[in-house]
Amino acid sequence: MGYLFIAATILFTIYGQLVLYWRVSSRGIGLNGLNKEEVIGLLRVLMDPWVLSGFGAAFIASIFYMIALSRFQLNHAYPFMSLTFPLVAVCSHFLFGDLLPARKLLGLGIIIMGIIVGSQGGGS
Repeated sequence: MGYLFIAATILFTIYGQLVLYWRVSSRGIGLNGLNKEEVIGLLRVLMDPWVLSGFGAAFIASIFYMIALSRFQLNHAYPFMSLTFPLVAVCSHFLFGDLLPARKLLGLGIIIMGIIVGSQGGGS
Protein backbone atom coordinates (compact mmCIF):
# COMPACT_ATOMS: atom_id res chain seq x y z
CA MET A 1 0.00 0.00 0.00
CA GLY A 2 2.92 2.35 0.64
CA TYR A 3 3.85 2.25 -3.03
CA LEU A 4 0.43 3.60 -3.95
CA PHE A 5 1.21 6.68 -1.86
CA ILE A 6 4.55 7.06 -3.62
CA ALA A 7 2.80 6.70 -7.00
CA ALA A 8 0.19 9.29 -6.00
CA THR A 9 2.96 11.65 -4.92
CA ILE A 10 4.65 11.26 -8.28
CA LEU A 11 1.44 11.65 -10.29
CA PHE A 12 0.30 14.78 -8.45
CA THR A 13 3.79 16.26 -8.78
CA ILE A 14 3.83 15.59 -12.51
CA TYR A 15 0.36 17.06 -12.93
CA GLY A 16 1.41 20.22 -11.11
CA GLN A 17 4.57 20.66 -13.20
CA LEU A 18 2.77 20.14 -16.50
CA VAL A 19 -0.11 22.46 -15.64
CA LEU A 20 2.19 25.23 -14.42
CA TYR A 21 4.32 24.95 -17.56
CA TRP A 22 1.24 24.93 -19.80
CA ARG A 23 -0.33 28.00 -18.24
CA VAL A 24 2.86 30.04 -17.87
CA SER A 25 4.06 29.27 -21.40
CA SER A 26 0.61 29.98 -22.89
CA ARG A 27 0.56 33.41 -21.26
CA GLY A 28 4.00 34.36 -22.56
CA ILE A 29 5.12 35.57 -19.15
CA GLY A 30 8.61 37.01 -19.06
CA LEU A 31 10.07 38.21 -15.80
CA ASN A 32 13.19 39.93 -17.00
CA GLY A 33 12.96 43.30 -15.32
CA LEU A 34 9.91 42.87 -13.11
CA ASN A 35 8.25 45.95 -14.53
CA LYS A 36 4.64 46.79 -13.72
CA GLU A 37 3.17 44.89 -16.68
CA GLU A 38 5.15 41.75 -15.86
CA VAL A 39 4.09 41.83 -12.21
CA ILE A 40 0.44 42.28 -13.24
CA GLY A 41 0.81 39.39 -15.71
CA LEU A 42 2.32 37.21 -12.99
CA LEU A 43 -0.53 38.04 -10.61
CA ARG A 44 -3.05 37.12 -13.30
CA VAL A 45 -1.34 33.78 -13.81
CA LEU A 46 -1.33 33.16 -10.06
CA MET A 47 -5.12 33.59 -10.05
CA ASP A 48 -5.62 31.22 -13.00
CA PRO A 49 -7.76 28.26 -11.85
CA TRP A 50 -5.45 25.80 -13.61
CA VAL A 51 -2.40 27.27 -11.88
CA LEU A 52 -4.22 27.08 -8.55
CA SER A 53 -4.98 23.42 -9.29
CA GLY A 54 -1.25 22.88 -9.91
CA PHE A 55 -0.46 24.40 -6.52
CA GLY A 56 -3.17 22.25 -4.97
CA ALA A 57 -1.66 19.18 -6.61
CA ALA A 58 1.71 20.02 -5.06
CA PHE A 59 0.07 20.26 -1.66
CA ILE A 60 -1.75 16.95 -2.13
CA ALA A 61 1.50 15.36 -3.33
CA SER A 62 3.13 16.50 -0.09
CA ILE A 63 0.42 14.86 1.97
CA PHE A 64 0.75 11.58 0.08
CA TYR A 65 4.53 11.76 0.49
CA MET A 66 4.20 12.19 4.26
CA ILE A 67 2.01 9.10 4.35
CA ALA A 68 4.55 7.20 2.22
CA LEU A 69 7.33 8.25 4.60
CA SER A 70 5.36 6.77 7.48
CA ARG A 71 5.61 3.41 5.69
CA PHE A 72 9.16 3.48 4.29
CA GLN A 73 12.58 4.65 5.30
CA LEU A 74 13.54 7.92 3.64
CA ASN A 75 16.48 6.33 1.81
CA HIS A 76 14.03 3.91 0.18
CA ALA A 77 11.18 6.32 -0.66
CA TYR A 78 13.17 9.33 -1.83
CA PRO A 79 14.80 7.81 -4.94
CA PHE A 80 11.34 7.23 -6.40
CA MET A 81 10.77 11.00 -6.44
CA SER A 82 13.38 11.12 -9.21
CA LEU A 83 10.87 9.40 -11.48
CA THR A 84 9.28 12.79 -11.93
CA PHE A 85 12.24 13.90 -14.11
CA PRO A 86 11.87 11.32 -16.89
CA LEU A 87 8.07 11.24 -16.66
CA VAL A 88 7.72 15.03 -16.93
CA ALA A 89 10.19 15.05 -19.85
CA VAL A 90 8.26 12.36 -21.73
CA CYS A 91 4.88 13.95 -21.00
CA SER A 92 6.09 17.40 -22.04
CA HIS A 93 7.41 15.89 -25.27
CA PHE A 94 4.02 14.42 -26.17
CA LEU A 95 1.85 17.23 -24.78
CA PHE A 96 3.88 20.31 -25.72
CA GLY A 97 6.34 19.11 -28.34
CA ASP A 98 9.38 19.64 -26.12
CA LEU A 99 12.48 18.09 -27.61
CA LEU A 100 13.92 14.80 -26.39
CA PRO A 101 17.28 14.47 -28.11
CA ALA A 102 19.38 11.31 -27.69
CA ARG A 103 21.61 12.94 -25.06
CA LYS A 104 18.62 13.79 -22.88
CA LEU A 105 17.15 10.30 -23.34
CA LEU A 106 20.49 8.85 -22.23
CA GLY A 107 20.44 11.06 -19.13
CA LEU A 108 16.87 10.05 -18.33
CA GLY A 109 17.87 6.40 -18.69
CA ILE A 110 20.72 6.96 -16.25
CA ILE A 111 18.27 8.52 -13.79
CA ILE A 112 16.03 5.46 -14.06
CA MET A 113 19.01 3.15 -13.49
CA GLY A 114 19.91 5.22 -10.42
CA ILE A 115 16.38 4.85 -9.09
CA ILE A 116 16.57 1.10 -9.51
CA VAL A 117 19.89 0.90 -7.68
CA GLY A 118 19.05 3.55 -5.06
CA SER A 119 15.72 2.05 -4.08
CA GLN A 120 17.09 -1.39 -3.28
CA GLY A 121 16.62 -2.34 0.35
CA GLY A 122 15.48 0.02 3.07
CA GLY A 123 11.80 -0.85 2.67
CA SER A 124 9.28 -0.78 5.46
